[in-house]
Amino acid sequence: MSALLEVRDVSAGYGDVDILNGISLRVEEREIVTLIGPNGAGKSTLLRVVTGLLAARRGRILVAGEDIANRRPSTIVRRGISYVPQSRNIFPSLSVRENLEMGAYLRSGATAARLAEVYRRFPVLEERRGQRAGSLSGGEQRMAAIGMALMLDPRLLVLDEPSAGLAPAVVETLFERLREINRSGVALLMVEQNAREALSFSDRGYVMVMGRNRADGPGRDLAQDPEIRALFLGG
Repeated sequence: MSALLEVRDVSAGYGDVDILNGISLRVEEREIVTLIGPNGAGKSTLLRVVTGLLAARRGRILVAGEDIANRRPSTIVRRGISYVPQSRNIFPSLSVRENLEMGAYLRSGATAARLAEVYRRFPVLEERRGQRAGSLSGGEQRMAAIGMALMLDPRLLVLDEPSAGLAPAVVETLFERLREINRSGVALLMVEQNAREALSFSDRGYVMVMGRNRADGPGRDLAQDPEIRALFLGG
């Protein structure tokens, strides 16, 4: 049976510079997979390639066995992949509700039901639904961005540094929400700066170095591996 997402020997970059140099990974249905590695390893570049925002120069990207490499982002969204970038991920002048409704622009029908589900997962967004999204706290804005992605009813949620810049207590709440989303049947692929904590609840992890695979395995095993801890997790 095909994986939900499979990246095979993908290379990509900017201008004349390759950032990814034959990277591969898999995400199965209902899995949580975390990418870790040093700055400049190509983690965010890989997410951009998977979601169609950057062209792959070589290799294949398969969703349920279908090659989607270099398809339009809108096509990839329709295949069930939603992306939450690290920055510029909301419309600050629109209300929270308007942001969420904008998130559903490629999905017709059942908008009210999906909106109710997002409010159930993030009650603070319902409380702030008439408020300008740009006036929310950092954590609330991140929840709004995830809520927008969920309005597309994805099979795979791709997140770039979801906890970046958030206070520890907010990070804990956000991670619990992500686990709940996963338990509902949505697979997660994320790049995360809180690598040790993210790996602790990930089914699998991949370590990237200079655009290549360095190591992979069950998340908890990577988090406890002495070499991985020393090199990438701060000891």
